[in-house]
Amino acid sequence: MDTLRWKIVTYETIRGDKPIDEFFKKQQSSTKAKIVHNIRLLQQYGNQLTLPHAKMLGSGLFELRIRGREEIRIFFCFAGSNTIHLLHAFKKKTSKTPQRELDLAIERMKSLTII
Repeated sequence: MDTLRWKIVTYETIRGDKPIDEFFKKQQSSTKAKIVHNIRLLQQYGNQLTLPHAKMLGSGLFELRIRGREEIRIFFCFAGSNTIHLLHAFKKKTSKTPQRELDLAIERMKSLTII
């Protein structure tokens, strides 16, 4: 079995809130299982993970795609040689990603000291 090479870090606000953790807690158990599975794939394959699981959006921003009855997207970016920052998660309800969701992920990515 392959070892998990990439370190996963969830975004934390200045107040110590972890929005991705809160999002995860609100999901049904079947959705949680899919999210965990996809994060483990990301942790194992990192920047080698591609469609249908991950997609590059540009400017260092990527999305993890959780497919199913509910479409979940988790925006992330890479830092250093083996760290992945999970920035923002949401339920995708239309074919196009809402700009406000992208803007929030970009804002969080810029707030990291890696930029």
